[in-house]
Amino acid sequence: MAATATATGAGDRPADLAIEIISYNVWGIAHVSTQHGARAAEIGARLASRQPAPDLVGLQECFTAADYTTIHQATRHRLPYAKYYRSGLFGSGLAILSRWPIEESSMHAYALNGRPTAFWRGDWYVGKGVACATLRTGPGANDLIEVFNTHLHAPYEPEPHDSYLCHRTAQAWEMAKLLRAAVDKGRRVVGLGDFNLLPDSLGYRLLTTHAPVRDVWPAAAMKAMEAVKAVDGPSSSSSSSAAENLARHGTTCDSALNTWRWDKARRRRLERGALHPPPPEHTPDPHAKRLDYIFVGGGGGGGSGGTPCWPRVERAHVGMVEHHPTLHCSLSDHFSVEARVTLPHPPPHPPTAPWNPPPPPRSSLLLPPAAYDAILHLIASYTAREQRQRRLRLAHALAQVLLTIGCLLAVWWAARAGRAWAAFVLMVLSSLAVGAAVLEALIGAVFVGCELSALVEWEWEVRNARARAVVEWEWAGAGEGEGVGGDVMLDPGLDADAGPEEAAGDVKG
Repeated sequence: MAATATATGAGDRPADLAIEIISYNVWGIAHVSTQHGARAAEIGARLASRQPAPDLVGLQECFTAADYTTIHQATRHRLPYAKYYRSGLFGSGLAILSRWPIEESSMHAYALNGRPTAFWRGDWYVGKGVACATLRTGPGANDLIEVFNTHLHAPYEPEPHDSYLCHRTAQAWEMAKLLRAAVDKGRRVVGLGDFNLLPDSLGYRLLTTHAPVRDVWPAAAMKAMEAVKAVDGPSSSSSSSAAENLARHGTTCDSALNTWRWDKARRRRLERGALHPPPPEHTPDPHAKRLDYIFVGGGGGGGSGGTPCWPRVERAHVGMVEHHPTLHCSLSDHFSVEARVTLPHPPPHPPTAPWNPPPPPRSSLLLPPAAYDAILHLIASYTAREQRQRRLRLAHALAQVLLTIGCLLAVWWAARAGRAWAAFVLMVLSSLAVGAAVLEALIGAVFVGCELSALVEWEWEVRNARARAVVEWEWAGAGEGEGVGGDVMLDPGLDADAGPEEAAGDVKG
């Protein structure tokens, strides 16, 4: 097995744990994804033969139980413990495969999760959320790993024009709370999945600031970049070729090397069995994105002097880039992200006593106040949109009720006039109007009402965090002899005069 205990040299302190982790969006959507069954079989075979063997695998977009079973059966000798998570109408598409027993498991549904009216997109119908599992790695009270596997709402327009940006940011907020709660319990923590977030996005900043976890890629990338600079010189660090995007920037989606991103003519040749050479590795690849992540945290509560002990990232790379041996296509429309991480052992404590980790440095778990202003502006904009939607849908429902009454009156007139065909048409029309009225009333009153309630709760949390951030950033600035700036509001509310461009500029700055 790949997991190994690592001596720490800290006397009687328990050994750390080195594990191999893989996160992979397998693109297994029934009736949509091409050849998903054959691709799932090959994915299982690759995981089963991978060296070193994986200890923990998180899958996303595995929407068919048959594909999950195929992968699990192929890897059972290495990953005997597995859980397929079901939610929504079509399932979450999430699965966790583990070397260690799964002691506890749950499915956390996101409060904001798409819209049922966008049925062609499907995000709402799969009930997206977080697949949570507690892995038992040993007999000790602290021999546990909390795993959180997720797939955030997909972007359908570029930011900041994406109407689902509010949903995705809210989901990142919820994920950060789950990660932080697990770390606060003194557990080793692994968060992984397809986050649909770029590294410079506000959602990513929430994950890496509100939760005391670290992204495995930057830690590994810095080591790799320094090695490349030492050989090729400083100018080699900025490149956008397909191969360098994979090696340096960890791009897992929209890569020029992925066959599912090729033009239709080349894909048709592949489907006909005609071999088509992949583009050269030096092909410019400006559209590649890094959307898949592994975050690690928790464990050691203190090193020398009580300093928190972070997990150590031994290596990280993009995997599953080889084509299917017979279909000659990529195994998914994403590549996997893979890492070897050493998780420090949690400090020993009596099972009945709570573990109190050392407090983090002030401001270390809070963003600048301007970032919360941007989130509040996002919430206000989306709330106004949903309030308009509720008014329009309820007005439409009322109009359909009036149309139904009119049709029934007309049926009575048509029956008296002996026009049976007209009465039949009017009855059909009134039935459709009743159905439309009920549907619009349910969406406007129930669904939109639930969304507005979730937005109110999230807004309170953001305002509360912003108020704390103002105090803590002022405290930190005063300690350095400077303030946080004259444009920071001491009131936790949203500056009504700040526009989206100003707020976005503050965040990026």
